[in-house]
Amino acid sequence: MNLYSLLASRFPAAPDAPCLILPDGRRVSYGELERRSAQYAHLLVETGLAPGDRVAAQVEKSAEALLLYLGCLRAGCVFLPLNPAYTRSEMAYFLDDAQPGLFVCAPERFEEAQELAWACRLPEVHNLGVDGAGSLSATAARMPTDFAVIARDDADPAALIYTSGTTGRSKGAVLSHRNLAVNALTLRDYWGFRPDDTLLHMLPIFHVHGLFIATHCMLLNGGPMLFEPKFDAARALRLLPEATVFMGVPTYYTRLLQEKGLTPDAAARMRLFISGSAPLLPETFAAFRARTGHAILERYGMSEGGMFASNPLDGERRAGTVGLPLPGTELRVVDDAEQPLPPGAIGQVQARGDNIFAGYWRMPEKTRQAFTPDGFFRTGDLGRFDTDGYLALVGRSTDLIISGGLNVYPKEIEEIIDALPGVAESAVIGLPHPDFGEAVTAVVVRERNGDRIAEPLSAETLIAAMKGRIAGFKLPKNVFFVDDLPRNAMGKVQKNLLRQRFSS
Repeated sequence: MNLYSLLASRFPAAPDAPCLILPDGRRVSYGELERRSAQYAHLLVETGLAPGDRVAAQVEKSAEALLLYLGCLRAGCVFLPLNPAYTRSEMAYFLDDAQPGLFVCAPERFEEAQELAWACRLPEVHNLGVDGAGSLSATAARMPTDFAVIARDDADPAALIYTSGTTGRSKGAVLSHRNLAVNALTLRDYWGFRPDDTLLHMLPIFHVHGLFIATHCMLLNGGPMLFEPKFDAARALRLLPEATVFMGVPTYYTRLLQEKGLTPDAAARMRLFISGSAPLLPETFAAFRARTGHAILERYGMSEGGMFASNPLDGERRAGTVGLPLPGTELRVVDDAEQPLPPGAIGQVQARGDNIFAGYWRMPEKTRQAFTPDGFFRTGDLGRFDTDGYLALVGRSTDLIISGGLNVYPKEIEEIIDALPGVAESAVIGLPHPDFGEAVTAVVVRERNGDRIAEPLSAETLIAAMKGRIAGFKLPKNVFFVDDLPRNAMGKVQKNLLRQRFSS
């Protein structure tokens, strides 16, 4: 069925039950959620969008942004959330590739968005601010408040999430109504959501973690969310007594540990702390447990299929592992010949299940390469099972960097650095960081004229030259200059050696 129909079937019987509790104290009830998402669905239909058409949204987190997503589901459209930090050149690629029927942007970027829409031949642009104001919400407010949900098949696309490897252009992972529904139902049960749960929601909603994992679980549970615009450690500490569940990336937990008020009393009402989107250091796990009495539940997934594995709700949560395969998801660790490996052996992690996406947007060859002949998805991660079936991730077969829970792809940054005056070549790697998990790090070879450096290039001038060309979270936090990059016999840069050299 349409994913929205599934979610709505679990809404509370009382329409005035709170769904979103906003920072200013305003509440959006489940009845209001239904009425206002219906208005957005009507807007999409009257704009001329048909089932399967894409709706791109590059906006800040707000109640209205969530209503737009739900309206997309109801109208059978495909939602494409995009990081507000993406620059103009990055957006140009996504819009040209996805060809959405509607592009929604922040009010301050409306002129730029119109220019992009014209260049990419997009028919309609609206704006939506962090306060919920804008042409989109104003137009939706004039629409009817009831809407017959458009039927969709299980395999019909519901969302398009751009991801990438370390080479080539970004890929759009197409997630179906069934992919999202299966994962949401599994997680709600596996994590033991209860009628009295309240979620402290501080994650962004342009990301799978915040939009699908956190939000879907609570909508299926019919409970309230403390819907905050962004993570703030001091405010999170103040809100913990009003919540029972918190989901975050490891950076959130390292920053909470810096708060003196993080004590067992502060977390006394909390039932569950969940971490994902990047590796949680065992030191963070241990420190948080010592300070609060709570063992963080770490899980594992990615854009192409939501969650694959999780530490148990009841049972041992093992530091340094992402837990056990979720019900309905098969995980295996294989060698280079794609033969299963025994416990303890490190190999490539592969996944299969109804939560796994069907393929990449308009990339049949990339889709074919992503799956084994027997239907397992090649995650690109390296890991090992222990004898009890817990999975530990030990690295990635690609050089993907996860900084603060966000994916950073080195090739994109290397191309920008290599084009700067004074640069001969570069390699971008991720190094361990106590706050962000991994810090984006550039290793640069300066151009030379004989024995003399051609340009007096410094780390500061290099980073300054990159600002505005890529999103801020992709900018290098460290820059090292070297005489040359280590390479193997085939000429490939050995980034593992660079990580070993500079990790200290």
